[in-house]
Amino acid sequence: MRKLCLAMLGGFLLAGTSLGVFAESKPVGITPEIMAIPVMINGATVEFKRNQDNNATVNPAFAKTSRPCPPFCIQPSNLALGVETIGEVELMHFAKQMNEGDADIIVIDSRTPDWVERGSIPTAMNVPWTNLNPAKGATPLEIAEILESTFNVTESEGLFDFSQCRTAVMFCNGMWCGQSPNNIKNLLRLGYPAHKIKWYRGGMQDWEILGLTTVKPSS
Repeated sequence: MRKLCLAMLGGFLLAGTSLGVFAESKPVGITPEIMAIPVMINGATVEFKRNQDNNATVNPAFAKTSRPCPPFCIQPSNLALGVETIGEVELMHFAKQMNEGDADIIVIDSRTPDWVERGSIPTAMNVPWTNLNPAKGATPLEIAEILESTFNVTESEGLFDFSQCRTAVMFCNGMWCGQSPNNIKNLLRLGYPAHKIKWYRGGMQDWEILGLTTVKPSS
């Protein structure tokens, strides 16, 4: 009887091991219906997709749990009245629309270049939070040039016209990062319409945790 029980236990453990191997090979989709979203960047196809290794772990750069606050304080879910907070699927939807020729959308990485060099979200353009912040040395002329060239804001007789401004999808390092909130608040102070700003609060922290595609500026 004991030998029979041991044989059964051995078979059970072997079956469990087989199931574990099988589980590791399961595909990792974005949603149940979507495995990948292709976009073109600098003439090459890049796919929004998740890491297919079921044993993958988070990028060590985003493994810290206790960054000092301030400045790395937890951001609220609702940053400002009228600014919509979005998730990964919504961001990819906006990025795909932009990539397909919708010139009214722009995806903005608000981090400083040293962070962007480690990897960013495909289709994103870098507008460091310091570049829209007078307290960090940004001049009115420099800010105006960014508003016009990047956000499609026009200027007439010293006043900004936001009637044709782009929908700006903003992000930074995540729920503990103040860089995209800083950019958003400065845009709002300048008169940028809140409904034209979308905030991906999870930022690179959540993006990396989900194993989603990143690209470097040279990619």
